[in-house]
Amino acid sequence: MKALLCTAFGPLEQLTVQEVASPKPGPKQVLIDIKAAALNFPDALMVQGLYQVKPPLPFSPGAEFAGVITEVGAEVKRYKIGDRVIAYGLGGFAEEAVSDAERIMPLPPGMDFDAGAAFVLTYCTSLHGLRDCGRLQAGETLLVLGAAGGVGVAAIEIGKAMGARVIAAASSDAKLALCKQLGADETINYTTENLRDRINELTAKRGVDVVYDPVGGPYTEPAVRGMAWGGRLLVIGFAAGEIPKIAINHLLLKERSLVGVYWGDSVRHNPQQHFNNVKQLLEWFAEGKVKPVISERVPLSGATAAMARLASRQVMGKVVVMPEA
Repeated sequence: MKALLCTAFGPLEQLTVQEVASPKPGPKQVLIDIKAAALNFPDALMVQGLYQVKPPLPFSPGAEFAGVITEVGAEVKRYKIGDRVIAYGLGGFAEEAVSDAERIMPLPPGMDFDAGAAFVLTYCTSLHGLRDCGRLQAGETLLVLGAAGGVGVAAIEIGKAMGARVIAAASSDAKLALCKQLGADETINYTTENLRDRINELTAKRGVDVVYDPVGGPYTEPAVRGMAWGGRLLVIGFAAGEIPKIAINHLLLKERSLVGVYWGDSVRHNPQQHFNNVKQLLEWFAEGKVKPVISERVPLSGATAAMARLASRQVMGKVVVMPEA
């Protein structure tokens, strides 16, 4: 089979598509013929050795994918050959991958492989962040930074589904146009507008209740200072490439909170909460309230260039890799 391989941690350019042996599933695993796999920001960090998880080399990146089960481990009871599934883990940028049976779910009716591949990580992260960590309530105001990216798009849709007023902040008018299409009530272009001043203008100086922040860098502090009494800033990631340092007096003065969001490990700590969140997301998908925005589809040979575009924040929504293209 063909696979995009990382043989040493380093620049994205060192990734190559190679012919490798098909993997074999263990007793509690399945083998999946991959139809689509989605790019995520951690993929670019992982191959450079910059992510908190460092897989043993060599490996194929790609943490979420969808396809058809072609082989089932001896201890797997819930799935069979021919089942159409969504999986998350590692190895998605290949024609085949193994996945732990506990990390797969049936592809829902009405969802194609592209959407399935782009669904789990971004939407589960955003719902876990907004509901479990941020305690977002109907009627509150949510500010989404990096709002046109994968998790940002999910946060807009989920925020609206939860009954919040959503302010989308992004780096270009084209990105903000997408956010408006997705239901954002207001927008901020933080390359041409002062973020804190614009927050004050849009909230009559009250501030926002929850900030969803996958960007970090220079935007976090003005977002913190633009929070209302009891506001919560959700730390999702640092797409800007810089981990911000926040003066904690900004928290004390209005009883604000900084809350870390790590969906991947939360599944292990509270599997029932994860199950409930997935159930809610599938209901919203069936109702048309959430749907992945796929901006590009690329073959394996185009995955490295797409990853570079993602790392430089040039991508809107999700890029899906089509291994069989």
